[in-house]
Amino acid sequence: MIVARPSGSGNALDPDARLVERCLRGDEAAWEDLVRNHVRRVHSMCFRFTNSAADAQDIAQEVFFRVFRSLKSYRAGEGSFTVWLGRLTRNLLIDHYRRSKSDRVTESIEDQLPMLEERSSPDSRADAALAGREANEVLQAALQKLSPELRETVILRDLEGLEYRDIANVLSVPEGTVKSRLNRGRSELARILRRQRVLV
Repeated sequence: MIVARPSGSGNALDPDARLVERCLRGDEAAWEDLVRNHVRRVHSMCFRFTNSAADAQDIAQEVFFRVFRSLKSYRAGEGSFTVWLGRLTRNLLIDHYRRSKSDRVTESIEDQLPMLEERSSPDSRADAALAGREANEVLQAALQKLSPELRETVILRDLEGLEYRDIANVLSVPEGTVKSRLNRGRSELARILRRQRVLV
């Protein structure tokens, strides 16, 4: 069972493949490096999905516990470690969502990207930091109003920066479905944000 076999593809360049090999040989330092490389991204994805620091912490810990237990099932030749980890994280987030369906708000919604771009263009450093923090809070609240399918697609593309094909892999849906959900998610998010601006 060779986990990371160098091939002519981009996976040979995946720095995590070698770490995974070392982990499977019992190298504790490699495991620490693997966790260190991905813990922020996993925690960030969990927080953006749950909007709860405590839940995000718990789910992120569960993600790495699952990774540790199922690392031997990762195959470098079938995609990057980041995509594999994203799929595992997403599955745990869905489980969490199903267990706590208390806040299933699915309003009909509409265009969002300007808000995200606004946060990344600093005019005045101090003002931008404050505005960025406020914008992030508003965005977090708005994301919670999206259905899980739309929310996870927007998070993976606009906030995590994954390519369409990687999102399709993580979500196990065709690329066309990813694009369709992304358009609907951005559209609904924009409508929510516009409505909130009126209220503020």
